Amino acid sequence: MLVIRGKRIFFHQIVLTILLFLIGLTMLTPLVWMISTSFKAENDVFEFPIRWIPKNSVGFANYLEVWGSRYNFGMYYWNSIKITVISTVFQILISAFAAYGFTKIKWKYRDKLFLVYLASMMIPPQVMIVSRFVIMQKLGLYNTHLGIILMTMVSTYGLFLLRQAMLGIPDSLCESAKIDGAGHLRIFFQLMLPLIVPSIATLAVLKFVWTWNDYQTALIFLSKRTLFTIQLGMKLFASESGNIYSLMMAAAVSSTLPLILVFLLGQRYIIDGIASGAVKG
Repeated sequence: MLVIRGKRIFFHQIVLTILLFLIGLTMLTPLVWMISTSFKAENDVFEFPIRWIPKNSVGFANYLEVWGSRYNFGMYYWNSIKITVISTVFQILISAFAAYGFTKIKWKYRDKLFLVYLASMMIPPQVMIVSRFVIMQKLGLYNTHLGIILMTMVSTYGLFLLRQAMLGIPDSLCESAKIDGAGHLRIFFQLMLPLIVPSIATLAVLKFVWTWNDYQTALIFLSKRTLFTIQLGMKLFASESGNIYSLMMAAAVSSTLPLILVFLLGQRYIIDGIASGAVKG
């Protein structure tokens, strides 16, 4: 047992910390190799033992080629950003409004309807692909970004997460606001939303990652190359560039960078948001 600044630290805690650190390091190894390979010449990609810092680095030449006019990587990037950001914003708003209605407004069969809505989480998304395809085609939304946004801006999990967070807010706060003359919209925007910021940030990060990485929806509902998202663009890029792994890794790093940035910006809210959403049942 060690004593550091008045705190007792046992030997098994030190061993467990070192073990978890080594496991985390192995998880980062593929990412580090991907970044390292993106700066290598093609002949040095499979050099063994692995040279983590390229000896003959080509600099940003691989990135310049990927982002050049030949592969239209910027277009795929913009398509993904547009779909992901709009879908995330609307899902947060819709989930927050619905959560407020299921927690702070009393109406008949409210809790029963929520259970029915929650039960829809047990239905695999793959089961609804055919029906969604037919609906989008009938509405003229097939092969459009609007169709994908409409399909992805509603989430049962988002409603559940924000509802659980709002359950932790005393009803007396809303009652006090009503006595002062505040309506539902004012209570929602000025009282409820500021109090569930960690849960909103958690939903935003998770939704951004899910939508950005969504390959299946884009594959089924988009056929025009100019509408492709980054995931379809990566698949097309891999088929066009062949087995040029240095270019593929440069493209992979470019597609992963937004996810890393979003996670770094919102990771401090994730644990608090999930924990606060799990307090009430």
